[in-house]
Amino acid sequence: MAKKRAKKKAFSAVKAVKANARERVGQPKPEQVLAATPREEKRGNKHRKTLARLLAEDE
Repeated sequence: MAKKRAKKKAFSAVKAVKANARERVGQPKPEQVLAATPREEKRGNKHRKTLARLLAEDE
């Protein structure tokens, strides 16, 4: 039985550019995991605190 011929890989410009950049600059740094912040903290409070609530928190 004859061996199958390996299919030639098509030229990919993206892969060529990335390989060239890795040679010049080096490997990119691994990604860093950021601590999760609560949703309310990100988008801010929907309503301002009333005077009664502010006085109640102090006590």
